[in-house]
Amino acid sequence: MSTSRMISANGIDMFVTEQGSGPLVLLCHGWPELSHSWRHQLPALAAEGFRVVAPDMRGFGRTSAPQDVEAYSIFHLVGDMVALVAALGESKAIIIGHDWGAPVAWHAALFRPDIFKAVGGLSVPPPFRGRERPMEALAKNGITNFYWQYFQTPGVAEKEFERDVDYSMRAIAYGVDTLFLKEGFGFLGDTTIERKLARWLTPEDQAHVVENYTRSGFRGGLNWYRNLDRNWDLTAPWQDAKIEQPSIFIAGAKDAVITGIIGGKRVSEMERVLPNLKRKLIIDGAGHWIQQERPAEVNSALIDFLKEVSN
Repeated sequence: MSTSRMISANGIDMFVTEQGSGPLVLLCHGWPELSHSWRHQLPALAAEGFRVVAPDMRGFGRTSAPQDVEAYSIFHLVGDMVALVAALGESKAIIIGHDWGAPVAWHAALFRPDIFKAVGGLSVPPPFRGRERPMEALAKNGITNFYWQYFQTPGVAEKEFERDVDYSMRAIAYGVDTLFLKEGFGFLGDTTIERKLARWLTPEDQAHVVENYTRSGFRGGLNWYRNLDRNWDLTAPWQDAKIEQPSIFIAGAKDAVITGIIGGKRVSEMERVLPNLKRKLIIDGAGHWIQQERPAEVNSALIDFLKEVSN
């Protein structure tokens, strides 16, 4: 059985769920999620001889949510994982991330190869640092309605999502219509449309997530997006750097993150950044929330990878 507790690390209090013993594996969730997103992975990986720890990431759930927008940079997020490894009494770890957790995992491997001996990313390919800031690149290309832009102004997206947390979570999990906002609508689109519960979520899962976000609000997680340009500035020393550790990438074939022009290119060229890529698994018929939608396939791939790299 998994257990949960609070751990102080990197100046914040982190809520973590953990299970098993053996080599340490950190599981980093994305937006708008919680450590609960890894509920299918904790017991499966623990049963294969690993110590698995899934935190509520900075700004999410029961973990601290600093007020300052700048406290959510990629340096803070990776710093949290470095400090968590130490707080757990370990010196090495394998780190796996999904959605926003994937950039945390990729950058953790990039910044601290002495700690993170292997890395995995779900749904979001490894970092290809472009030649200009993300927001500037969007504007230069005449794009004004991408969801990253909508998330930039504090309070706007928070108000939309917090109006009806249950509806917001149903809509996001089920899959919003587009990542480009339609005229007159927010991220969720037309809220008069009924949003069913995604087939891979139980009413209990939904209630858990809604309860947490009703209490915490959405500000913390949205602040990650408000650091996109800042992260570009901070990562200048790693321009064109490679992640040399053993790595794995898993995504759903129907995930909008990898089917677009930019995402598709990054998936096809990821070996440039990951010279030691052990496996690239694209699961047919699956969408973005891959470890919840298709846990058996994800668990099998992760277990094979973990056994290979922990020997």
